Amino acid sequence: MDEPGYARNEDKADRYDRHWNELLQELRIAQTGVQILFAFLLTIAFTSPFREADEFTHDVYAVTIVVAAMSMALLIAPVSLHRIVFRQGVRDRMIPAASRMTAGGLLLLMLAVCGGLLLALDVVLPRWFALAVDAAALVWFVVFWYVIPARVRARSAS
Repeated sequence: MDEPGYARNEDKADRYDRHWNELLQELRIAQTGVQILFAFLLTIAFTSPFREADEFTHDVYAVTIVVAAMSMALLIAPVSLHRIVFRQGVRDRMIPAASRMTAGGLLLLMLAVCGGLLLALDVVLPRWFALAVDAAALVWFVVFWYVIPARVRARSAS
């Protein structure tokens, strides 16, 4: 579990504590975002313009709210995991599992944000243009959330 190019005077327990605390800080940001998005999405279904919308809008909404709920579940799951395994001496297994949950939650959050964006843009723009802008936003997310971090990671490994 040594980190290449990263010297700290810490034992395994300290490293696990640091990794857990870093993950919690990341989760605080993501959890807030997904919860706000989910609340926004819940309110849409109760508006009269939404009820009068076409099948495409209802389909995008259904997929988006389900993906947002799944994202929220994954981004909150590390808290539940920690509560269940607290004081069991499994931090070495808990942190990688929580990290995978977080990664999955962020992927679903990206899709939920793009779904919410498409719902909003479809109201104010022609559908083809709303889809194009949404696709560009998805690329934007992929570049900043995955491509750039992968490059930084690859460069630090070499």
